[in-house]
Amino acid sequence: MDLVNGHGRLVQALNARVYGNGTETLVLSHGFGSDQTVWHYILPCLAFYFKVVVFDLVFAGNVSPALYNPSKYSSYVSYAQDLQSLLDELKVTKSIYLGHSMSAMIGCIAATQRPDLFKQLILLGASPRYLNAEGYYGGFERSDVETVFQAIRQNFSGWVSNFAPKAIGVNDMAAIKEFERSLRRMKPDIALDVAKTVFLSDYREVLKQVRVPCIIIQAERDFVVPKSVAFYLETMIVGGYTKVEILETQGHFPHLTAFPLLLGVLKKVLQIDN
Repeated sequence: MDLVNGHGRLVQALNARVYGNGTETLVLSHGFGSDQTVWHYILPCLAFYFKVVVFDLVFAGNVSPALYNPSKYSSYVSYAQDLQSLLDELKVTKSIYLGHSMSAMIGCIAATQRPDLFKQLILLGASPRYLNAEGYYGGFERSDVETVFQAIRQNFSGWVSNFAPKAIGVNDMAAIKEFERSLRRMKPDIALDVAKTVFLSDYREVLKQVRVPCIIIQAERDFVVPKSVAFYLETMIVGGYTKVEILETQGHFPHLTAFPLLLGVLKKVLQIDN
């Protein structure tokens, strides 16, 4: 199946759901290894104020593996095209988009191509490049990510058990188990392919093309994304208003482990404080 062609296909294929009946639309897009259920702590509150769209990225365990094409999804560009097509199917424009991890940059790419779809981007745990480079600290050396790829190839289950606690970043067993479950629902070959797409990505040049106001939310300590990357994003996104909000917590999943803190920041930046 071609995910881009055919009215309504993406809504069904990516399990898109809409909650709430606000006048503004808020789109929530998850990151690598999770699915739309990762928003369950903050969704009820946000749906009180907004019409909230959630969906699964094509690699998620709830999506048919037959829809995942390794060649097509070797870059974020196809994910961005899916996002645009999904919003078109839902007849959404001028949305507020909250993208976690890889979905933050997917949103940036989509916003450069279709700025009419986005009123504001909220980039949670975002990174345009995970590998270190001259003059840039992404947090990982090439040897680090090659070790990750090898671990996924050799013992996927063992890698999940090791990676999930590091990514969660705090001793929150419920969050660790939740992330482990969603990771394990991915087919190992798809998980490896997506991991390569993510950890070898470099979308620093895209940042200069973003013209939509951006809020960058980053945990104080994050195994996946160093805090310095948030300020790099702020410096590079010069086409519109940008602001960094640092959460006084640690880990890559504050929406699971520090959701009251995250909700407090979201209420402030979205101006929905009571």
